[in-house]
Amino acid sequence: MHGEIGPGQALTLRGIAAEYEVSMTPAREALRRLSAEGALTLSSSGRVATPELSNERIEELAALRSLLEVELASRALPRAHLALIDRLQTINARIAEDIAHQDAVAYIRRNLEFHRTLYLRAQAPAMLAMAETVWLQLGPTMRALYGRLRKKDPPHFHRLMIAALKAGDEPGLRLAVRSDVTQGLRMLVG
Repeated sequence: MHGEIGPGQALTLRGIAAEYEVSMTPAREALRRLSAEGALTLSSSGRVATPELSNERIEELAALRSLLEVELASRALPRAHLALIDRLQTINARIAEDIAHQDAVAYIRRNLEFHRTLYLRAQAPAMLAMAETVWLQLGPTMRALYGRLRKKDPPHFHRLMIAALKAGDEPGLRLAVRSDVTQGLRMLVG
């Protein structure tokens, strides 16, 4: 989910078990679950790898993010309070630090923290779980995108989201979220 593993990278059961200091059984169960959620691919030969997404799949996942996350943000708006807005501003400032240090994994992790912090206020656990499943599938691709963009500034749309939350501007919030979750992924499709 955080882009720690690049697209198409193979994983082994033994390697997972050793890295997380668990036996083969929980490692096997984790690989099965992640495969079922689309975060890993399992070939007929038993090879497990992170997905290499086609342009069509990226477009589909971007559309899902747009639908789910715009709705989550909209539902969170009536429950947004100053402490939430302050927390989002703090996270966004840390994103700027991650970008300055060119730390892709920290950037992706904190970007998802920003979104998840807002969406938790929606009090819509089924929708959030669906969004997290999409994030799982996109993690390796987001890592590839970060490397291509060579970001230097924090996400512009995060500032627009915060401003819309402060103003209670639902249309502005919906537009900022939609733009934020789709603009980077569009750069991958080409």
